[in-house]
Amino acid sequence: MLYIDGSYGEGGGQILRTSLSLAAMTGQPIRIDRIRAGREKPGLAIQHLTGVRAAATLCQAEVMGDRVGSTQLEFIPRQPVQAGQYTFDVAQTLGTGSAGAVTLILQTVLLPLAVISGESTVILRGGTFVAWSPPAPYIEQVYLPVLQQMGVQATLKLAAWGWYPRGGGELILQVRGNGSGVGSLRSIQLLERGTLRQIQGVAIATELPSHIPQRMASRAENLLAEAQLKAQVQPRRERGVGAGTGIFLMAEYDHSRTGFGAVGKLGLPAEEVAAIATQELLEFHNHGAPVDVHLADQLLLPAALATTPSQYRVAEVSTHLTTNAWVIEQFGLAKVAIDEATHLVTVSPVSQSLSQR
Repeated sequence: MLYIDGSYGEGGGQILRTSLSLAAMTGQPIRIDRIRAGREKPGLAIQHLTGVRAAATLCQAEVMGDRVGSTQLEFIPRQPVQAGQYTFDVAQTLGTGSAGAVTLILQTVLLPLAVISGESTVILRGGTFVAWSPPAPYIEQVYLPVLQQMGVQATLKLAAWGWYPRGGGELILQVRGNGSGVGSLRSIQLLERGTLRQIQGVAIATELPSHIPQRMASRAENLLAEAQLKAQVQPRRERGVGAGTGIFLMAEYDHSRTGFGAVGKLGLPAEEVAAIATQELLEFHNHGAPVDVHLADQLLLPAALATTPSQYRVAEVSTHLTTNAWVIEQFGLAKVAIDEATHLVTVSPVSQSLSQR
């Protein structure tokens, strides 16, 4: 059994998600101790617990410690990951409504399903646009297109928006496995981003007046225009389980993409929500790197599953990045070198013939 220190480095949920994905793919039994030890509420939150049970379902894993608040977990896969039809609902985990981030659960199950034989449909219900997690449009417009370059065949449909605290959103993930196992993806080289092609975005509100998304869209377009950047931000008022609002901006360059979002909350004017996302996009644009801080650590795992080394240059070397690199190295799949001076990340698969057990 492989032991993982859940408090290492950044000490958050990413350690859990990467470990679960790799355990499911390789058949490696794992024990994680001190899960989220440094957080205000340590241990498994509801979305983490849903992710544990989702990963366990894929490989019929035996699990111990799978309860809210648990700081220890044992996860023992009992069979190879199976393609199929799956539904993972955060609300059903405890039988109460929850906006637990389903995009994080998606990132836990996607790659295990992408390297096996067969097609899978995964329905995810919960929060689709919540703080401290990638919003659904980021997965659809940034994360999946980059993974497609690496050989991951997956599409995402947003069927319903879900906000804090009630959730109720729904994502439909379709995955076509390549049947070739660990070590079968293509490497990626993202050293230069090239010229900016376009900036587009969406401002969403559910169960709120239509002027709110319009104000967000207008503010974002005006701020970008002041920076001599043209953007098209579409205001949309849609139905949802509860009231919620958010904005997402995507910038496409010759060789890479990025995206930044902000979610509304009581007392925060619509214009301020738009300004938060716009400022983050402008800071990234002015930096010049091809890979944003969030995509930087999300690319590590697919790069570790590739046949040849990958290299990419990041806007920021975060503790999320260095921690995720450490987790991957614990499984012996790849070596990760991060140059703090040049912000260059090199992921070198250790074995190109390792296949799923």
